[in-house]
Amino acid sequence: MRKLTILGTTLTLALVAAGCGAKNTETIASPKAAAESTRAAAAAGAEPVKVKKIIVGTGTKFPNVAFLDQAGKLTGYDIELVRELDKRLPDYEFEFKTMDFANLLLSLETNKIDFVAHEIEKNKEREQKYLFNNEPYAYWKTKVIVAKDNTNIKSIDDLKGKKALTTATSAEATLLENYNKANDNAIKIVYQSGAANDLVSQLTTGRADGALGADFLLPLVDPQSKLKAVGPIIEEAEVRFLFRKNDKEGQDLADKIDVALKAVKADGTLSKLSTQWLGGDYTKKD
Repeated sequence: MRKLTILGTTLTLALVAAGCGAKNTETIASPKAAAESTRAAAAAGAEPVKVKKIIVGTGTKFPNVAFLDQAGKLTGYDIELVRELDKRLPDYEFEFKTMDFANLLLSLETNKIDFVAHEIEKNKEREQKYLFNNEPYAYWKTKVIVAKDNTNIKSIDDLKGKKALTTATSAEATLLENYNKANDNAIKIVYQSGAANDLVSQLTTGRADGALGADFLLPLVDPQSKLKAVGPIIEEAEVRFLFRKNDKEGQDLADKIDVALKAVKADGTLSKLSTQWLGGDYTKKD
């Protein structure tokens, strides 16, 4: 029977603190249909389907998107979507490899992973270096995020002369960096690890003045409502999977993922996953 596995390359502080004895790999049985198909092919004298292992890069610090639950299991919107796609692609076996977000793109470039699943927003800068699949699986609307009692910052322009928190290599970091190129480095950009609790702590204690984030982000990273989104929408972006550019096998995989994604959308599975994990249906463009 074909299996989907998870390979963890990082141990989180949460696991250490909890004294969790979870192993670095987790195996989940794929649907019976794949095994039955293989047996049927063998009975008919046909060659069994050759399954290609694919390493999927993701993280563990994005609440409800790619994170470790209380039992130490990797789960979330992007994770469960990839699992669903794995069920529908019998030619492939997907294996998760977890790491800090800032290392995902480098790992893709150096062939340590085959594609990235971590709410990657499509933008011009990334399109120049990487391949995106065609079918979006979520849509982001990016705004400025500040502490709830902050009344001074109402737009990205109000971050001039102030500290803006972001994660290296993220789409939000690119937005801030492009703003600074056009405005004489007016914003003091502070790069952090990408952990959700960092955002709330840094903004509420005043160590940073603001950040950029998607419209659905706050309820996930700030359940106590200590932060708020302000001002106009800075960017609307499509979320897709990311592959190496000029890579034939990567292009073939992206094309097959698109076919499976269309089916996941058509039968309502994608909308259900979004509602379950993100708190609403963010799979359709307004």
